[in-house]
Amino acid sequence: GEPVFDKLPALLAHAMLSIPATRGFEMGEGFGAAELKGSEMNDAWDDSGKPATNHAGGTSGGISNGQDLIFRTAFKPASSIARPQQALNADGSVSELTIEGRHDPCVVPRAVPVVEAMCAMVLADLMLRKKNNRISS
Repeated sequence: GEPVFDKLPALLAHAMLSIPATRGFEMGEGFGAAELKGSEMNDAWDDSGKPATNHAGGTSGGISNGQDLIFRTAFKPASSIARPQQALNADGSVSELTIEGRHDPCVVPRAVPVVEAMCAMVLADLMLRKKNNRISS
């Protein structure tokens, strides 16, 4: 990551929110961090220089700090359910829509490997950027 633009959390959020049905992203303490004091949110380090906490989710100042990356991605429920629903037609009128057939309303089994793959692509891209910067310097 970078300290200003292209921060690791921002790149991960961009990737995760690009996945269809994603409605939220938080890293480390996420939205819960807004309820903490600065002294509670700061990550502590033990006497040997190893991290004792990971409130920031594995980043410091937008850059990976070597700790585990911890983030959550929220998905909306599938809207294609068998219950009749109101739908907007192309001409602007509203009609009742009923979906027939079997539709799996849970995206979780498919979402987990997609989230893992998106995270891996972000990290691989950052590693390639770092390698390219070393070569061109």
